[in-house]
Amino acid sequence: MNLSSRTVAILLSLLVAAVLTACALVVPGLPQREAFLAGGITVAACFLLVYMSFEALIFREINGIYTGLEHIKRKEFKKMSNKFLFRPEPVKRVRDEILLMAERRQQELDELKRLQALRREFLADVSHELKTPLFAAQGFVHTVLDAEEPDDIDPATRRKFLAKAAASLDALDALVQDLVTISQLEQGVVRLRRQRFDLIALVHEIFELVEEKARRRGATLTLLPPTLPATGLPVVADRNRIRQVLVNLIDNAVKYGRDQGQVRVSLVEGNRGVRVVVRDDGPGIAPEHQARIFERFYRIDKSRSRESGGSGLGLAISKHIVEAHKSGIRVKSTVGEGTTMEFKLPKPKVL
Repeated sequence: MNLSSRTVAILLSLLVAAVLTACALVVPGLPQREAFLAGGITVAACFLLVYMSFEALIFREINGIYTGLEHIKRKEFKKMSNKFLFRPEPVKRVRDEILLMAERRQQELDELKRLQALRREFLADVSHELKTPLFAAQGFVHTVLDAEEPDDIDPATRRKFLAKAAASLDALDALVQDLVTISQLEQGVVRLRRQRFDLIALVHEIFELVEEKARRRGATLTLLPPTLPATGLPVVADRNRIRQVLVNLIDNAVKYGRDQGQVRVSLVEGNRGVRVVVRDDGPGIAPEHQARIFERFYRIDKSRSRESGGSGLGLAISKHIVEAHKSGIRVKSTVGEGTTMEFKLPKPKVL
């Protein structure tokens, strides 16, 4: 049986008044009229007391719950009252727990919406990246196949078209391999082959690899400090993976640095490890982009082509590789002054 607060208040008031009136009737010397008058006053007083108690203790709190839920829907968390989950009042405690649960659910919903937007963006980007080399290869191959007679295309042109088709397919294969690599890194299925190697020799090896690109841009590659030990600087890590990270960072520094600029790689030895710092003097990265440059396919300049801007997977892969080595890549950049990226590698344990 569902009873309203007013009905409950009336029943309780009548019950209390009946008890008090019965007591008053048995009191010697109290007239019957005054006894019933006292009972009526008791009914009115008890009704107001009980009803106002219901309104103040329960319904006001319920209204507060609805108000808090509205603030949560509007994401106005600061307007909510402070939550004390260990209040002695049970109704207020229930109210605070409901608001806290609703706030968490709203935050989870916002996070799901954010992930859904990122998923749509990723699918759009990967579709575009896969279609570009695929359509290019398809076009060159069909041009050769559509020739009605073998002599319609001279051997040199045919070979040129097939070479371009092969280059597009190689780019597609590299993109797929990068996607497989980053997927494996995210799932943690890639096992690192940790070994001791000389970090100085590895940096010189990468300098030789990007030397031609740096020469075309007039950039200077510098390894700092000049007083690095002649015996080498040993670290313990997966050499091939760290080589991949350094190739990405140094190649980006050359690509996005200034013409006739400087690309500096610093190796700073500490007590427990070596800090690797790659600096360029390019246009820098705006603060709103710094948090997203390690996302897959993210480009600061959306107008860059794949050839000039890359696939956008290099920094994402580098981030996962460094994190797999229990470290992280830090970015420091000022617009107009250049960008610095650094991470740490452990040194061999001294026996």
